[in-house]
Amino acid sequence: MELRIFTEPQQGASYDQLLTVARCAEDAGYGAFFRSDHYLMMGEASGEPGPTDAWTTLAGLARETSRIRLGTLMTAATFRLPGPLAITVAQVDQMSGGRVELGIGTGWFAEEHTAYGIPFPSLAERFDRLEEQLAVITGLWTTPRGERFDYDGRYYPVADSPALPKPVQAPRPPILIGGTGRKRTPQLTARYADEFNLPFASVADSAAQFDRVRAACAEIGRDPAELCWSNALVLCCGRDDAEVNRRAAAIGREPEELRANGLAGTPAEIIDKIGRYAEIGAERIYLQVLDLADLDHLELVAAEVMPKV
Repeated sequence: MELRIFTEPQQGASYDQLLTVARCAEDAGYGAFFRSDHYLMMGEASGEPGPTDAWTTLAGLARETSRIRLGTLMTAATFRLPGPLAITVAQVDQMSGGRVELGIGTGWFAEEHTAYGIPFPSLAERFDRLEEQLAVITGLWTTPRGERFDYDGRYYPVADSPALPKPVQAPRPPILIGGTGRKRTPQLTARYADEFNLPFASVADSAAQFDRVRAACAEIGRDPAELCWSNALVLCCGRDDAEVNRRAAAIGREPEELRANGLAGTPAEIIDKIGRYAEIGAERIYLQVLDLADLDHLELVAAEVMPKV
């Protein structure tokens, strides 16, 4: 099981804070540093000092880290046009020496769209746009050098594109698709993704959604073994109950609720729960770290959990 760090900077984090966490994660041996792609805080957080752009952040981290992989859970397709997004991700892949992964979804948080003047169409149209985005982005990346790319899309038609720049990773950076949608999410995953990610879901719900994605793969003749299967879960680990309680309080959550719905408890408890996700096929866990100042939290899990999973 690979463990990755997943942050939510819209709740309040500067670039320098994210850099500190990314470097700590790299030094501790985590497989990747991922961040959300949101422009508005959620819940009662102040959001200070304000949002940081996901791909601007990752470009900086690409130059200030050396080994850890970098990516988004999930970039909102509503935020960016597919051609410029393909250019941005390819450039950050070059800047990192081939360590970038693109998690992409429909976008779901209506309030952040109205807060920053971003159109927010219906869910059906957002899925249609996401499908076209995936076709354009992968098409631009995989078009052979010297050839042109065209796409007859309803929302994003492309004509006579030189399909540059190319990412370092060949044939392209990994693409992550995720979520609980029962039909189109599995279909798009089967067609375009390298990894399927399910956020904040129980073992039973994860198993059911993994089965839907496997069925969608079977429908188009794709081997589900080609996909990586992952979950994202909030982390709250402590050496004892007192430390678990302190970390839960720091993020405004109850310990028992976190034990039920996340990865919370002592290292032994967390190892046991990760094992249950592994039994249904999960190969990666994204540890949602909400207190970015608590680097000891990351180091504890790296020392006491990572070697045993």
